[in-house]
Formats: sequence, C-alpha cells, structure tokens
Amino acid sequence: MSAVVSCPGCVAAPGMRDTARDGAGDVVHLSLPGIHCAACITGVETLLGATPGVRAARVNLSRRRVRVVTSPGAGAAPALAALDRAGYEAHELDADALSDSDDPGRLLLARIAVAGFAMMNVMALSVAVWSGATAATEALFHWISAAIALPALAFAAQPFFASGWGAIRGGRVNMDVPIALAIALAAGSSLYETIYEAGADTWFDAALSLTFFLLAGRYLDHRARAAARSAAAELTALELPRATLIDGGARRSVAVSDLRLGMRIALSAGARAPVDGIAEGPALVDRSALTGEALPVPVATRAAISAGEVILGAPLVMQATARAEDSTLRRLAALVEVAETGRHRCSGIADRAARLYAPLVHGLAALTFAGWLMASGDAHLAIGIATAVLIITCPCALGLAVPAVTASVTGRLFRAGILLKSATALERLAEVDCVLLDKTGTLTQGTPRLPDLDDDAAGVALTLARGSDHPVARAIAAALAQRRPAPVTDLREVPGDGVHGIWHGARVSLGRGAQGTTLSLPDRRIALPMTERLRPGAARMVAALHSDGYEVRMVTGDRPDAARRLADRLGIAHVHAGMRPEGKAALVSDLARAGRRVLMVGDGLNDAAALAGAHVSMAPASALDAARVASDAVILTADLASVPRSLRAARRALRRIRQNLGLAAAYNAVAIPVAIAGFATPLAAALAMSLSSVSVVLNAVRR
Repeated sequence: MSAVVSCPGCVAAPGMRDTARDGAGDVVHLSLPGIHCAACITGVETLLGATPGVRAARVNLSRRRVRVVTSPGAGAAPALAALDRAGYEAHELDADALSDSDDPGRLLLARIAVAGFAMMNVMALSVAVWSGATAATEALFHWISAAIALPALAFAAQPFFASGWGAIRGGRVNMDVPIALAIALAAGSSLYETIYEAGADTWFDAALSLTFFLLAGRYLDHRARAAARSAAAELTALELPRATLIDGGARRSVAVSDLRLGMRIALSAGARAPVDGIAEGPALVDRSALTGEALPVPVATRAAISAGEVILGAPLVMQATARAEDSTLRRLAALVEVAETGRHRCSGIADRAARLYAPLVHGLAALTFAGWLMASGDAHLAIGIATAVLIITCPCALGLAVPAVTASVTGRLFRAGILLKSATALERLAEVDCVLLDKTGTLTQGTPRLPDLDDDAAGVALTLARGSDHPVARAIAAALAQRRPAPVTDLREVPGDGVHGIWHGARVSLGRGAQGTTLSLPDRRIALPMTERLRPGAARMVAALHSDGYEVRMVTGDRPDAARRLADRLGIAHVHAGMRPEGKAALVSDLARAGRRVLMVGDGLNDAAALAGAHVSMAPASALDAARVASDAVILTADLASVPRSLRAARRALRRIRQNLGLAAAYNAVAIPVAIAGFATPLAAALAMSLSSVSVVLNAVRR
C-alpha cells in the first residue's frame, strides 16, 4: 500500500532487513530512502520506540536506514506494521544480499594516495631546482626525489606493470604496455640523470603524475561498476526477503536463508519461488526471467519449480529441494548483473580508440626516437622526447570520458530516487521520444468504494483478492481484512482477467467487468467501484514530459470511459484502454516499428511483456517481481516527478560523454605534434596530460 508520510517532503520508500541479534533481542534494519530531515529521525524513532515488540530504534539519516531491536522471535513485523499505519510504506528486504565484501576499490584508493602524496613532494623539490639551486643542492634533491618516487611507483604503478607484462607474455599488446613503458622510461632515465649527472632534468614527478591520474580514472570506472553490482544486490534483496513456512498446521514467516531441504513453503499467486523445489499440486508458472519463455508454463504435481519462477495461477505449496545459496535464484541475480555491466555505445567508441592506441603510440614513439637520434646523435635527448610522446598521448582523458560521467550521473539519479539496473539504460533514456504510462498502480492508487456486502459475498471477495498481487486486489483485500474468508478452491489468476475459483461447486471470479471491478457469484454480479487518486507527482510528471517535448500516452486494461476521464485530467491526448497484456506488448512493438523510442512505465504482471519489449523501461519499487525484473530501472521514491528528471539527466549525460570524447580527441590532435617536435619535456607532457584529465572530470561532474 502507498501512503503519505507525515513529514513534509518525505515519501514512502522500500525497506531492508537483516537477521542479526544482540543481547536484547533480534536486530532488523529497515531502509527508508525517502526520509530527508531531522523531523523524520525523531518521528520514526518515537513511533518505533512506542511500538509493542520493539525495544529500541536508531535512525541513520545519511544511509536512510533505521536499526530496530525487537523482542526475540518478533522479527520485523511489528516495526513494519507501525510504519505502515503511520504512513511509511516499508518492504522487507534480505540484508544477506546486501552484505559487504572486500572492496578492491580500497586498494586503488591506497595506490592513488601514495602516488598523489609522492607527486606533491617531488614537485615541491622540483620547484627548488627550477628556482636556481646550486649543483650540490640539485643533486641532493634529485636523490631525495628518487628515494620518494621509486618505492611509490613500485607500489602505485603495479597494476599497469602487471597488466602490461601479462600481455607481453601472452604475445599481445594492450593499453597498459605503453603506459608501463612511459612510467619506466621516465623513472629510469631520471635515475640515470641522478646517478651520472648527465643533465639537469629528472622526470620523477612526470612518472608520478602519470600514475596518479591513470589510477584516478581506474577508480572512477571501478565505482561505476560497483554501483551496478550494488544495484543487482538491492534488487535481489528487494524481491525475496522472506518465505512463508508451513510448520505442521501453522504458517510462519522465516528468512529465505533459513530454508532447508524438505521444508514446505506456501506461495501466493504472483509470488516468486525463493528456492528450488517440488510442486505439491498443479501450477502455472512464468519462467521468462530464467529461460526467456514468453508464455506461462503449466506444471504438474511433483514437477520441479526453480527459484526465480513466478507463480501465476493458484496459490501453491512447494517442498524445498535446495538451499537459497544453492538455488537458481543466484542465476537471476547474475543475469541482472550482466545486464548492469553492459557497455554504452560511447564506451564502445572509447574502447575501439583504446585498441588503436597501443600500436599507434608505440609506432609514434619509435619513429620519434629514431628521427631525433639520427638528427641530433644524442640518445639521451631522443629518449626524453620519445618518453614525452608516450606520456602526452596517455589515454587518461579517453579512459575518463565515459566512467566519469556515468559515475556522476548514476549517483545523482540514485539520490533522486531512480536506481538504474543496466549501464546501457542511461544512453537509452537519452534517446526516448515517447513515454507510455500504465494507469492502475502506476499513475493512480485505488481505494475501493465497497457496497454493503453480505458475509458470503465479502468472504468470497476477500479470498479471491488475496489470491492476487494486483493493486486493485490488494486494495480490496485490505478493505475486507476484518471479514471472514470463504472456502474458495482452485484459485487461479489470469493476467488481465482477474482471479477465478470454485465456491460450493460453482465458479466465482473477481476481475474486470462492464462496470469496472466486478465480483461474479453464481447468482449475481456485484460492482466493486474504485475511487482512484493520483500518485504523488503524477500530474507534475506528465506536465514536465509535455514541456520537454515527449509524446505521452496512457495504456490500461480499464474501461475506456474511466481511462479517458483520467487522461483528460492529466492532459494526456493518446489513450489505449481495454488492453490485455499481449495488447500492451503489441502496442510497444507497433510504436517501435513506427520509429518511436518508447519509455514504458508499469508495475503489474500484465505490464511485464511491454516493459521487456520497450526501448527502455521503469517500474516502481512497489511493483510485482516480474515487472521489476523486466525493467531497466526501479523508481525507489513514490514521487513520479523523478521520471522526467531522470530523462533530463540522461540527455545531459550523453552530451557530456560526447563532449568528453571530443575534448580527448582535440587534446591529442594538438599535443602529439607538439611532443614529436620536441617542444614538450616528459614533465611538461605529464602536466598537459593531467590538465586534459582534470578538464574531462570537471566537465563530467558539473551540474
């Protein structure tokens, strides 16, 4: 359910959980990404502190999480219920999927720190040499520079030397070979100068600055990829926090990580199997997330159910045949991570340029050395100029062009409430020209206006509604929560057509009818009208999309008159009503064939095919698992105004990437001839390279 948070500016948000313990009881962690102010801290802590079953609560505003200590065995339920009553939407998450691991970025940061510290000290000594130090002082400063630079380079530049040497041993040349060669030549020739006093110039500072900026580029790339891995973990945790265990005649909620072989698990229609198992009855499952099968697949009693498969028909009881860590659920997370670490088309340009870089730079440096050696007869001078060519053509700016922008923009989008699942989503968002919006559950939130139902009708409606995760069904189930459920059997959900079952030998159903949502009983049909209200930010989202030049369309399975009323209210001209799931997918395909780049925003099982077929897609965090898995991005905040903000950010990002690639190309077009002509020492080359890298980063992070 959605709710308005009492604190101004704060919105309901997903939550997360872990299964730690302390001396006072169980510890759970709930995430509230929508909280923004100190009042939220006080409100949440006071609320939870007064909740039975909760012993303590502490909010971490920077991480937007609250640590809750509950009575032993109480789990997260009391805290989640209290937050829901107070207007905070919270969804349990599996913190095991978010557990921290050793971060290789820490070692990169250590190498950057060592290189930067050494670079600054050596440059300070170089200033003294440039200022006219005596020969003895100059020699001393060269030795001090060598003592600082060589150990620092041995540690900081190790990734380039290791990668370059591995490539050479494999009989190939990669981008790190000329980098390692440039560092080695700058440091080696400087050491030669220091020992034999063959000249006044040493280039330890050039080798260190080259190493520093290259490491900075690698760290930015690492952070961009780490963000993608984090997104995969967030989604995995969001989808499968707990399972309903059948223990004798009782049912209780347990962590998925606690499931063991032989345990019996209850799954509602629309739920995803948390582990591999065997069905105790016939079922209809959606295997598209794992196998790509577009149509639901019927399975018989005792048939295998794989983790990650969605139960579409009747609620099902299954027997676990594997633990969570051994199940095919891990394959689903891996598929998401593969998608997230995909490449931009612009990244491909950078990579192609990088592949040309190594042989081109080696050839230029070799020709430069040979030409200057023949022209001057001075091997030391020829080595210095060839080294300058290697340094000045360093691919720092090229390597930073894409990851600097990606890391900056994805971070801003996450803080704005948009979690990108795919690295290519940023580019595809920038290409969108048509936005297709689902109505129920995405643009609107429904509240049923139920008539005075007798016990039989109320019980049947409640049981049928509990058999579906559709937003309308969830709202009806909540409204009838105090009534007694009826013994309806053979429950099955038909996407786009509602929930069907057998009651006292007769067929009953809850689904779409001529007058909206309708309860069909053997002797009568009862309309269950819904009062729909717009989701927060829906009107502002549509207005902003129109203002930015996008064509906005609404698609819904609802009746044309109800759809038209809402569309007129929002100013949406194109309405596609009465659409079944296959119709929504066909509409997306038709728009694509017409040359439109469609952004699909939807939340339901009947939206999954359209979400998967769109040029790019988004789903709210409260959407069904199938919709979230099929989408390219998840809307973490309840405010839909974040959608046009993400489109604007994507367009800016693509412009910045192209600008950065242009800056890198322009820099090399000017710098290479200057270095070949002998007008740049290795130190000047390193400074020029540093300036180009800084310009690329500054362009990437500017707002």
